[in-house]
Amino acid sequence: MKFTLSWLKDHLDTNASVEEITETLTDLGLEVEEVVNPADKLKTFTLAKIEEAEQHPDADRLRVCKVSTDEGEKQIVCGAPNARAGITVVLAKPGDYVPGLDFTLSVGKIRGVESHGMMASWKELELGEDHDGIIELPSGAVGDKLVDWLAENDPAKVDPMIEIAITPNRPDALGVYGIARDLAARGLGTLKTTDYKPVEGQFASPIKVTIDEDTLDGCPLFTGRVIRGVKNGPSPKWLQDRLTAIGLRPISALVDITNFFTFDQNRPLHVFDVAKVAGDLRVHRAAGGETLQGLDEKEYTFSAGQIVISDDNGVESIAGIMGGEETGCTDETVDVFLESAFWDHVQIATTGRALKVNTDARYRFERGVDPEYTYEGLERATQMILDLCGGEASEVVAAGDVPSHARAYKLNPERVQSLVGMEIPESEQRQTLTRLGFRLEGNLAHVPSWRPDVQGEADLVEEVARIASLTKLQGKPLPRLTDGIPAAVMSPMQRRLQMARRTTAALGYNEVISYTFIDQKAAALFGGGDDATMLANPISSEMSHLRPDLLPGLLQAAARNQARGQSDLALFEVGPAFTGGEPGEERIQISGLLVNRNGPKDVHGASRAMDVYDAKSDVEAVLAAIGAPAKVQILREGDAWWHPGRHGRICLGPKKTLGVFGELHPKVLSELGIKGTAVAFTIYPEEIPLPRKSGASRGALAISDLQAVERDFAFVVDAGVEALTLVNAAAGADKALIEDVRVFDEFIGGSLGEDKKSLAITVRLQPKDKTLTEKDIEAVSDKIVAKVTKATGGELRG
Repeated sequence: MKFTLSWLKDHLDTNASVEEITETLTDLGLEVEEVVNPADKLKTFTLAKIEEAEQHPDADRLRVCKVSTDEGEKQIVCGAPNARAGITVVLAKPGDYVPGLDFTLSVGKIRGVESHGMMASWKELELGEDHDGIIELPSGAVGDKLVDWLAENDPAKVDPMIEIAITPNRPDALGVYGIARDLAARGLGTLKTTDYKPVEGQFASPIKVTIDEDTLDGCPLFTGRVIRGVKNGPSPKWLQDRLTAIGLRPISALVDITNFFTFDQNRPLHVFDVAKVAGDLRVHRAAGGETLQGLDEKEYTFSAGQIVISDDNGVESIAGIMGGEETGCTDETVDVFLESAFWDHVQIATTGRALKVNTDARYRFERGVDPEYTYEGLERATQMILDLCGGEASEVVAAGDVPSHARAYKLNPERVQSLVGMEIPESEQRQTLTRLGFRLEGNLAHVPSWRPDVQGEADLVEEVARIASLTKLQGKPLPRLTDGIPAAVMSPMQRRLQMARRTTAALGYNEVISYTFIDQKAAALFGGGDDATMLANPISSEMSHLRPDLLPGLLQAAARNQARGQSDLALFEVGPAFTGGEPGEERIQISGLLVNRNGPKDVHGASRAMDVYDAKSDVEAVLAAIGAPAKVQILREGDAWWHPGRHGRICLGPKKTLGVFGELHPKVLSELGIKGTAVAFTIYPEEIPLPRKSGASRGALAISDLQAVERDFAFVVDAGVEALTLVNAAAGADKALIEDVRVFDEFIGGSLGEDKKSLAITVRLQPKDKTLTEKDIEAVSDKIVAKVTKATGGELRG
């Protein structure tokens, strides 16, 4: 939102400086983004007078001028056609920066003649578009500052422009009057209020207006009137200066008036050329397929349900957003229909997004305008048209009613202290709300129609605190309510995820934080991409679905890095993955990805390609750090995006999966553009049982002083028997005594034949209460052989 200081002072009687105003605006929550003060770049320029102007000896279009300045007479070479003796000009001296030319002057020679400065045009000073000649001032003494002359004779050219950021909850600040109201409530000046008198209609409007029954929810009120006999042309200088200062191009008096009310009062308006309107105006929903040539010279095609304004010839305006070129006003316009309507913000936003059209009107209507100002805006704009363009106005025609936004909330003065921590007297609180436009009846505060953001008692407190200035809030320590160690702030799951992040980072991984949205193609590779997880209004086509797993996001990040020359990667992410779009249909994951090699190329051969055992080692380290049981099973039958023969599920029983590790399927890597090998792991921390005892202390260290015994066994089994089956069988022979079982050798072929193999294991026995005898060891060995034989169908190798 842009406005000038003089525009603000039209509504605010204040002597505050620009610095005071900008600091106060930011403190009120209307953050100042930029201040452009034209006087800052004009401070060095002074007034001078040309005493003589003679033809340059070597150039027909140049003149050598003798110029009186505050530093005496100077010789200046000038090429302007109006350079002549006797005129007062604006002088730029050597060393001055000329903003319109973007360079600093110096003494120079032009066609062999020295020139000590230049005489500037309006465009060269960025004060206008005129550059046909140098500035001729009607008055002023030699040596006067240009900024002082402009402040007295043409203040609009040195009027500071202020731009503020408007949050979506403050539509009232989208008008200069609303900004002035906030400053006046702070006490930075007095708000100027002017009563208006409705314009008396001189004749019945030849154009009537109607709203279809099914459109009243999108347009509760539509008003307007005909003004005939107007003379459209350039708007007066003060109005053009207002619009130019905020970056708008003056078009004509009629259009400039509607733009003025858009920014001055947050009241968008529109004018139709009556001669181009066929019949009456009707507000309705489009059937679908209608087209309109907009004022921006683009053609728009409407979908069914979008709200438009039509006459007998068809659609003539995108309701609340943009008018049509066919009924637009020109210099030949004599009779106009002035429209002032109230539109539903949701439907304006929906139509604007669908048609991809952004206008100042749409920006304001979709954030909220004052419904009760609809009639007043029409009357005030009518009066301005009559004052600037002449003519006479018809009676007002209207369809619908002003929607009711009446609501009131209880003002509890003590809540300011409890919610904000500020001590503000009740009288000051009531005065603040009154200045902001609230109507107080006892302890009830009636919300003004221009404040749709105030929806409860807490909002009243916020308004009081905001005007009082939250920057004055002083922190006070809360009284200590309890003694001893405070309760833990983080939940067990939060502590588990924190430990997972630390451990994975310590293993050399870099954490990735990606969007929870991915494209449909990538989601389908990981079991997602269906309608249940599709977004109704995605940010882009590449973010159309909720992610079913963290791995597609990691792989896409890896692909982007590889495209930029970084081929060896270790990435991880902690976050939710989604099985559906309803609450509860998500699960937390911890995923890691290793791509290509474990380090840079090395002459000693230390670098190698990542393999499944790298992922297994890392996933086991993370599981141990977050408290997973030490004894688990590793099973197959993982999801389809894992390599069918090079992955494993870490399980507590066949149905409870704690995590998965392994190589990713080559098809998945190809689809996502990954070059080289990629191994990964995924942990489901919610599946890991929480400890039975909650507390920071660890259990007692269980250690035995008795010597452990290791025994080796070799079994001949069928070639299709998995080593895990054999290991689990051996470990179950005596769970109290057997501490560990490891495979240390595999032999295939030879005398065993093609369908057999030999698996050798080491079993570690750890006694707890007595040293094992040879008889004890033999007994356990027999159990191991029996268990393995039964589980695998194999036999002990001789």
